[in-house]
Amino acid sequence: MTDEMRKQPDPTPIEALLRLMTRLRDRESGCPWDAVQTFATIAPYTIEEAYEVADAIARNDMTALEEELGDLLLQVVFHAEMAREAGAFDFDSVAGGIADKMHRRHPHVFGDQKDGAGQAGWEAIKARERRARASEAGSSALDGVALALPALMRARKLQQRAARVGFDWPDMESTLAKVDEELGELREALDGGDESALAEEIGDLLFACVNVARRLGIDPEQALRGCNDKFVRRFSAVEDGLATAGKAPEDSDLEEMDGLWEAAKRREREPGPGSTNSDG
Repeated sequence: MTDEMRKQPDPTPIEALLRLMTRLRDRESGCPWDAVQTFATIAPYTIEEAYEVADAIARNDMTALEEELGDLLLQVVFHAEMAREAGAFDFDSVAGGIADKMHRRHPHVFGDQKDGAGQAGWEAIKARERRARASEAGSSALDGVALALPALMRARKLQQRAARVGFDWPDMESTLAKVDEELGELREALDGGDESALAEEIGDLLFACVNVARRLGIDPEQALRGCNDKFVRRFSAVEDGLATAGKAPEDSDLEEMDGLWEAAKRREREPGPGSTNSDG
């Protein structure tokens, strides 16, 4: 071993990860599965890992969060390695690009500007950048809202973009009236029995509900996730109640299960020790 080799420092963790991915992608000596993947085949895993990060955060599980962040970082490294192979960009340019963007969007931290802090300032800078791109390419105010986003999240982002250029209901009353209108159109479609029309009206109703959430400053994706959790919690209470009586749901009927459901709701709304809120 030469003196030069002895002096070489150990690779940093990120350097080691990048080298590992290069080796995995090697067509001769790497992993057969990793070597044949593409951006399209890896994209679903990237989305899945992002959701698993969010799940670990929701559960406040720091051990799981550390692991899931590693899994998500691997996805970034995987895409960057494939791009490097194609001569498009590499991990360093990805990291440098986001560092430049964060610097640019925080003039109140890195520049002379003393205002613009917070979400409003961030969004204003993003809007200016989008307008600059649009003037160069003749693009739409809705460009850049990813197709792969969950539908509720994408609906909210589309509405936000449209609202920024003045395409929005003037007040909450008008926004709620649109929900009533879409519900009426759904009832009409039910009478018609046209399946494609029903699907369209369901979509319109959901889109209108997302608009209400946006106007209220509520994230509809988070709101629905909370509703899902509540449903699981209360239905589990129904199953537990039936199990106490030696039954399974299929041995019961709607009246009995609905009674257990309402009992679970009442228990949730009962104030806990030291609580003054009886509404839950």
